[in-house]
Amino acid sequence: MSEPIRYARQDAVGILTLDRPDQRNSMTPELLDAFAAVAARARADAEARALIVTGTGSVFSAGADLRSTLQRTDGERAAPNERSFGMYEPFLSLLDVDVPVIGALNGHAIGGGFGLALVCDLRIGALEGKYGANFVRLGIAPGMAISYLLPRLIGPARASELLLTGRLVDGLEAERLGILNRAVPAADVMAEAMALAQEIAAAAPRAVRATKRALRRGLDLAARDAARFEAYAQAETLATEDAREGISALLEKRTPRFTGR
Repeated sequence: MSEPIRYARQDAVGILTLDRPDQRNSMTPELLDAFAAVAARARADAEARALIVTGTGSVFSAGADLRSTLQRTDGERAAPNERSFGMYEPFLSLLDVDVPVIGALNGHAIGGGFGLALVCDLRIGALEGKYGANFVRLGIAPGMAISYLLPRLIGPARASELLLTGRLVDGLEAERLGILNRAVPAADVMAEAMALAQEIAAAAPRAVRATKRALRRGLDLAARDAARFEAYAQAETLATEDAREGISALLEKRTPRFTGR
């Protein structure tokens, strides 16, 4: 079986690829472990002047694998909130990449996959894709600092509407809201992202890194703090009957019946 995450470099552009299309590039333990290792390799690549994060297949990432555990089980004695945070920590490691990170969203980016897109500096997405955090429709509170990052990207009112309803948006609306820098046909996403990465790579590398630091100053640490804060609410809601009902309803393709328990 091939590796769940691949890393390669094309000239001065690193490319990190989620490669489990049969699992919709979801957050399985295998994929998360591989992501942490490959992201560290990308950070250490001194020849890269920009990094593209993309996926194979028709989905960028569907977030957590609902047929698997929704919390990391490393250390059975860990508190529930730490297990919830552990799900997102590998994706949050992109915050440590010095060079600009471009999300080439080849398809749907939902839940934790949407969070992965948000920790990128720039996003090129497929017009056909669906984007958003549908946690409340599953009976779960959001994770991965989405409640922190999204309002800073599109404003508190619009972020509140999306997060409180769990509504997903298509590529055109995502571009209009400012979630995507550009929305293009799925077949053109990688080429568009590569053109942008090469334009960045052609600029002075030290100046680009310094500019990114200035843009992200105060955000990286705060994003992790937000993800840790969210983890308490997510762990609490995961233990409810509503969460079990919401997940079952999604898997069974029916409307959930929430009771508030």
